Amino acid sequence: MRATFVPRWSLRVKLNRKLWAVAAALLGSLGYLLFQGGKLALMLFVIMVLLSTYLLLGKWSGIKQTQGARSLLAKDGSTTFEAGGSLGVRLQLTIPGIWPIPYVFVKDRLYHKSGRELTFESTIVPDWRRRTDWEYRTPAMRRGHYSFGDTECVTEDVFGLFEHRGVVKLPQTLSVLPQTIDIRDWPQYHQMIKGMSHQSSTTRAFRETTQINGVREYMYGDRISRIHWNATAKSGTWKSKEFERESLPKTYVVLDRSPHAYAHEDSFELAVSVTASLFQYGSRRGLALGLVSSGEESGLFEPRPSLNQHQLVLQHLIDVEPDSPQVLRDMLREKLGRLAPGSFLTIVSPLYGDGMLMLLQWLKKQQMHPCHLWISPPADNRREAWAMQLRTRGIVCYCVGDLAELPVQLGGRQL
Repeated sequence: MRATFVPRWSLRVKLNRKLWAVAAALLGSLGYLLFQGGKLALMLFVIMVLLSTYLLLGKWSGIKQTQGARSLLAKDGSTTFEAGGSLGVRLQLTIPGIWPIPYVFVKDRLYHKSGRELTFESTIVPDWRRRTDWEYRTPAMRRGHYSFGDTECVTEDVFGLFEHRGVVKLPQTLSVLPQTIDIRDWPQYHQMIKGMSHQSSTTRAFRETTQINGVREYMYGDRISRIHWNATAKSGTWKSKEFERESLPKTYVVLDRSPHAYAHEDSFELAVSVTASLFQYGSRRGLALGLVSSGEESGLFEPRPSLNQHQLVLQHLIDVEPDSPQVLRDMLREKLGRLAPGSFLTIVSPLYGDGMLMLLQWLKKQQMHPCHLWISPPADNRREAWAMQLRTRGIVCYCVGDLAELPVQLGGRQL
């Protein structure tokens, strides 16, 4: 409380000094008129009265009743964006009243859920209707939830003596999704599924049953037998039947959230982006992917080939942090009882060496099929040796030091 009281007290003392200075100047001009007299004294007194009236009425300039609106410069008007890009913001303010305002100093604030603050400032001149229109762009935004704070408006008189403030409350929230990259294909994943199910991976991945699961939009090339005539007649657009797919061995993506595993914040952001990219690939291909994530906000998402599942995982990944109280091995020991035997586990982690090797071999003994997606430093000379060490033990390894490497690694080139 003392930290808040002291600045207010010093501001009030400074304001009182200015008021006393203006009052002293006015009284001085009055005394000069009474004791000296003459046209000069009268003119000086009239000028001081007019200036004092102007300074006094500045308190009612209308800045405290400022109204405004904030809009995001997005094509679809969405409040959800992907990390790594900047956001355009337009702020429109209207100041009621007629008292002249030379300029307005505007400050807008954007708060991250973690407490970080982004401040945007500008000095703008209102038009003759006392309206302002200010546009600015944010820097590259980090993953997470954001909220706009109060917009502060400050103006002064033409002499810069007295300052008047107003606050505009425009609450608004933003969601910044993890950055993703398009993965065209993951042939080794389908080969691993083939080895686990002893059938053609392509056939298994796309074979459908005769059980109707719903209705979807007609796609060019669909057979006539797939057309859902009732839905087509009701909607007026072509609809096709959606059939359930045959079950595949369950696939889980395990995100390592141990705080001691990540030396830099960028490494964890890369791990989250890799995880989100894998789910984006699974959603486009109709694959059933699950997520194992343990921390303050834990999540265990069972594999389901649905768009809703993809959205739930993305919402979870917006807020994840390296805050797990358990190391990766202890976390998997705790979660293993809830995973189906024979599942395919893709472990996204920067850990490597004997500890990781023992963990992967232990998972194989538990009838799991592990795969290590190593978040490694770029151009690390240990990458080839680590991948070779795992490959000789029948474990697939991908080394990713940058998000742009992910499609190349998964596309067939393996160290």
